[in-house]
Amino acid sequence: MKQNSNTNHLYNSIKELIENSKSNIARNVNTTIIFTYFEIGRMIVEDEQSGKSRANYAEQTLKQLSMDLTRDFGKGFSLRNLEYFRKFYLNYSHRVSKISVAKTPGPTRTFKYAGEISQTLSAFSQTFHLTWSHYILLMKIDNKDEQRFYEIESERNNWSVRQLQRQFDSSLYERLALSKDKKGVKGLALKGQIVEKPTDALKHHTVLEFLDLKEDERYSESDLENAIISKIEHFMLELGKGFLFESRQKRFTFEGDSFYVDLVLYNRLLRCYVLLDLKIGRLTHQDIGQMQMYVNYYDRKIKLPDENSTVGIILCKEENKTVVEFTLPENNKTIFAKEYKLYLPSKEQLKKQLE
Repeated sequence: MKQNSNTNHLYNSIKELIENSKSNIARNVNTTIIFTYFEIGRMIVEDEQSGKSRANYAEQTLKQLSMDLTRDFGKGFSLRNLEYFRKFYLNYSHRVSKISVAKTPGPTRTFKYAGEISQTLSAFSQTFHLTWSHYILLMKIDNKDEQRFYEIESERNNWSVRQLQRQFDSSLYERLALSKDKKGVKGLALKGQIVEKPTDALKHHTVLEFLDLKEDERYSESDLENAIISKIEHFMLELGKGFLFESRQKRFTFEGDSFYVDLVLYNRLLRCYVLLDLKIGRLTHQDIGQMQMYVNYYDRKIKLPDENSTVGIILCKEENKTVVEFTLPENNKTIFAKEYKLYLPSKEQLKKQLE
């Protein structure tokens, strides 16, 4: 039976209510979990600090506590998880120092009124925005600046745990830090990645391990392009913030000659077109000249007057900094050559470069 407009309106209203309710329930459940684990961690730390030695406490008290909690409440209270609760409190207690979480001081404090719990959960929801699985991964990062960077980016970009893991494994923090000065590196920990100019969106190199192309196997530029298109979602995540895909093999013709841009993107934060050319070998000055032509064409024929200058990025197997230096003008701000890697980089090597 065909629905009339009133029925459609009613259905859409109810659908929106249900979806919002489900979303709120999910957020509340996550906040309750975070709060509970935080409080367990606090109680463990305060009990630990009441005179017991650290080694003795971990070996005896936590082990017995794990057994008792598991007996009464089931899975989720292993010795390893109790250690995570403890670490979570130690790592984030400074954030909730202004949140009143109870009336009664000490490890045995309890909530006397339902309103206290509601008020505390509301405060926690404004402080902790990720899932417990996110925080477990973040707590494994020793460098506090790096840890804070990944937390900011996870919140801002709504990364799943899998996406966060991939960005950490691909050394996103180190690759961004290597392309910045000391002030810029510190800014990553305070504000995350801020994209205001083309160089802000560039990493030390691009990692394409998700394409499953092997270093020792033969592949063409067409193979590389097809692999990227088949994994476009992963590719856009690797590129970073603000990128939108427009087309591949974009053709333009003048005086009877046709030219093709491998990938055409748009960055809504930079408000400009971003052209990508894929090269499987060492960068040449011809590659740079070709990209310069592409950029000039888009600036003069495609971009709107209120849009910023087109950016050209050459993704190559091997960068040649000398060729780049002497082919492009000294004040170049729009054409860049960046190496791509088909494997996850070594975090140790990148950290040494940072040091």
